[in-house]
Amino acid sequence: MKVLSVISILLDYPHAELLDARAELEAIVTGSELDAAHQALVLQFIAERFAMDTMDWQAEYDGLFERGRSLSLLLFEHVHGESRDRGQAMVNLLDQYHQAGLEISAKELPDYIPLYLEFMSTQGSENGRYGLEEVAPILALLACRLEKHQSNYANLLHALLSLSKVDVDLKDLREQIVDEQPDNTPKELDKVWEEEMVSFMDNAQTGCNSSNKPSETQRRDQHIPLNTELLQPKSNSQRL
Repeated sequence: MKVLSVISILLDYPHAELLDARAELEAIVTGSELDAAHQALVLQFIAERFAMDTMDWQAEYDGLFERGRSLSLLLFEHVHGESRDRGQAMVNLLDQYHQAGLEISAKELPDYIPLYLEFMSTQGSENGRYGLEEVAPILALLACRLEKHQSNYANLLHALLSLSKVDVDLKDLREQIVDEQPDNTPKELDKVWEEEMVSFMDNAQTGCNSSNKPSETQRRDQHIPLNTELLQPKSNSQRL
């Protein structure tokens, strides 16, 4: 599904060079598996964002996705938070990337949504849809939170949900997050920094286990859907 690669690019940090690819991106969207309504949403996003000043776009992107955790583009942030289970989940995910022959930059975390989408775009339509199905609860949560921020990035998440074919109760999700408070304020960011410092000191005292390394074997002849069984929505008692 080439359209996953397009949405991956649009969800990544915006660069001025992206503007030169507009016609190509729009052509892929209009020829994609997306239905007409969701094609229109993605094309609307492209039109609105590409009409912006790039620096304004970058500043808005930072404000949405780089501050706070509620709109994090890291999948496991919404599943494991800062628990130790997150590290092993990262190793498992990275191993599956390597098995499919994907090499990623050292600066990218394997659960970064644009990276995940780029991988799924190479795995064929069936596996691509399956991969989206596995993370649909997280995509739906992000879509609803972006709606609450009145951000047109919600268009992209809704397009992904459409491709996943998963029937998610968005009305219920919207009700669950209606009373959520912003987590990107200076006060909340200071609180997160303090929590991370405590976690860092604990890890420094107990040491880290780095023995679980992914295999170096690469296989480019086999489509392998990611095993994302850990990506399950939190229960209602754990307020999203």
